[in-house]
Amino acid sequence: MIGGGYAGMAAAVALAGRGINVTVYESAQQLGGRARGVKYMNTQLDNGQHLLLGCYHQTLRIIEQVGGDIDKDFLRLPLQLDLHGEFSLRAPRLPAPLHLLVALLACKGLTLGERLNAVRFMLAIRRLSFSLANDVAASELLAQHKQDTSLVRKLWEPLCIAALNTPIQKASGQVVLNVLRDAFDKTRADSDMLLPRIDFTALFPQRATDYVEQHGGKVCMSCGVETLRPLENGFELTTAQGTAKFSHVVCATPPVVASKLLRPITEIAETVTRIDSLEHQPIYTLYLKYTAHVTLPHPMLGLYQRYSQWLFDKGRIGGQYGLIAAVISAEGIHQELSHDDLAHKVIEELRDEFGIAEQPAWYKVIAERRATFCCAPNLQRPSQQTALPRLLLAGDYTAGDYPATLEGAVMSGLKCAEAIYKNCWEARLL
Repeated sequence: MIGGGYAGMAAAVALAGRGINVTVYESAQQLGGRARGVKYMNTQLDNGQHLLLGCYHQTLRIIEQVGGDIDKDFLRLPLQLDLHGEFSLRAPRLPAPLHLLVALLACKGLTLGERLNAVRFMLAIRRLSFSLANDVAASELLAQHKQDTSLVRKLWEPLCIAALNTPIQKASGQVVLNVLRDAFDKTRADSDMLLPRIDFTALFPQRATDYVEQHGGKVCMSCGVETLRPLENGFELTTAQGTAKFSHVVCATPPVVASKLLRPITEIAETVTRIDSLEHQPIYTLYLKYTAHVTLPHPMLGLYQRYSQWLFDKGRIGGQYGLIAAVISAEGIHQELSHDDLAHKVIEELRDEFGIAEQPAWYKVIAERRATFCCAPNLQRPSQQTALPRLLLAGDYTAGDYPATLEGAVMSGLKCAEAIYKNCWEARLL
């Protein structure tokens, strides 16, 4: 296993749980990939804020498999979307999709006509079984269904950017529908929002390490794979610690790293080409440490037409009182600012929106410039299975229904594990 993020560790856990010896190589000093814990000013942070949904069944299941407790590890909230002072939606405890339809009809900040339009859109795509004959940009899809400008800006655009980390003009309409289908059309609990109370390394990858080691495997930290060479019945990996041979390999690194590592293997040139063709989108996360009494009206809420898109009150979520995280997803004008200038803009927004007059004791900007792939229409993402049967690819950018989410990463890892298990069984290696 090359890479100790959510995809790689999900594959490792699935294989270890079925009695297959696993070795994980992670180049960094901590696990988690793009969802990892970070220490700053003696405060536990994450490299970015990630919201899980109740429909992330595979992620939640595997967290429990390695010893997590969903009720303790997360603050679970029924679906609620707030753009402070502009828009508010609350889903009642009704069966899906009735809970969403009622929430849309009762939401604040839209005219009656706009609310009815939103309901018509949901009913129309439901009649289409959330499937498009031809994929188009999300903005075009919404225009086809006559969604008003205000409705798009207050509801559909924030949802699209939050889910796909891709501007609405570039985002795949089909993938947006996949998210709406799984979150809103099956069970009410699928639309619940789960905000982690602990950092993302502790939430799953560290527990997964313990699980793998208890099942006879190894996790090697600060040990990146330098070369990968195919053999007749497997592969030889070279690291700073030497070489090792394995029957199967899962490459679960970020796309840029995977492309560099796999490029010398001529048999999988098509896979490398697909990886190289991916565009990427950034995510900026700004942490601000105020005194403990500073709080927001809700654990999570958005701002309308501001630099800050979503705010997380870490005190309300996990007891880190006075710590606020501001998230800015996808490309935009914020990228033109220095980190200090961006921080001052967000501080001004918090003062204007919530009357927070004091200055934070410190702030920290974490800019992931290649946080996710750009989830464009008709995107040909690389398959988990390469042209070499014993070499697989895991990551949220690989083929699947989901955008770049933790659920997409975990599902890709599980697909790789299942393919390896099947291959081992057929080759009588088990």
